[in-house]
Amino acid sequence: MFTPDPIDVHVGSRVRMRRTLLGMSQEKLGNALGLTFQQIQKYERGANRIGSSRLYKLSKILDVPVAYFFDDMPEQTGKRARGLSDSGPQAFEQEKLAKRETLELVRAYYKISDPKVRKKTFELVKAIAQSGK
Repeated sequence: MFTPDPIDVHVGSRVRMRRTLLGMSQEKLGNALGLTFQQIQKYERGANRIGSSRLYKLSKILDVPVAYFFDDMPEQTGKRARGLSDSGPQAFEQEKLAKRETLELVRAYYKISDPKVRKKTFELVKAIAQSGK
């Protein structure tokens, strides 16, 4: 059974996160790259490795520096890819940050144009989260 490289999975998840934050479909991103949406799905899952020239094109289309795709990569991801120890602190709930629900919430939050309303919304969500503890 094929197991994707953890670095490819991380880079793919960053592509998905940025694409979703921009409200871009896989089809639209695929068209911009001359690919099918299925190929974008494979990249986002880490099933297919993204070459350097394609990563550069993605950075331009998604309006981020190439380094963005490697940001927040847990230290142990790189170590696992090299076969080193898995010890070390866990990444801060990385998988929750990449969920569609989280990305849509962030995108909706930033669509609130009034800074005061946005701040009150932020405080409300924090209060609700604290009450659940």
